[in-house]
Amino acid sequence: MTSVAPHDDLLGVMIAGLAGTVSGAHAHLTECAIAEASVDRLDLTGATLTDVELDDVRAAELTARTGWWRNVRIAGGRIGTLDLSSAELDSIELHGVRIDYLSLAQARVGDVLLRDCVLRTVDLPNATLSRMRFEGCQADEVDTRGLTLRDLDLRGLEAVSFTDPAALRGATLSPRQIELLAGDLARALGIDVRD
Repeated sequence: MTSVAPHDDLLGVMIAGLAGTVSGAHAHLTECAIAEASVDRLDLTGATLTDVELDDVRAAELTARTGWWRNVRIAGGRIGTLDLSSAELDSIELHGVRIDYLSLAQARVGDVLLRDCVLRTVDLPNATLSRMRFEGCQADEVDTRGLTLRDLDLRGLEAVSFTDPAALRGATLSPRQIELLAGDLARALGIDVRD
């Protein structure tokens, strides 16, 4: 199997060699693999992915807004924009992926691991995160406005800045992260720090 189309219902197939602009909007993929894709845009808007692996995907844009993903692993590759806004995500792993812009705005996220990923911007406004952790990851900016969280472990995320540090209430951070964020946290709490 070398392609996917809107509203497809695929079980146990290998989707390989995708190129150009591909739409699998509102498709159902179960026990499938997407490998060696090199696309301008992969549209999985509203798609349901269950037990799916994406291996070495290179995409300028991968859109999966309002999708439902369970037991999905993305390993390797480079993605310009990974848009998972308003998606439902459960048991997801991203491993060794470079992502310029990751949007989880208004998404409901549970049991997610990001390992050895390089991220430029992580967009989390109004997301609900539960049991999410980072290991060996880097990010420039993390937008946490309106974030709702439970069991968010940020110790493995080296981030340059958090847009709203006050939204991290309840998250787990390392002592070093707290030192780096001290000024931003003080400002968020209305503390005037002077020499």
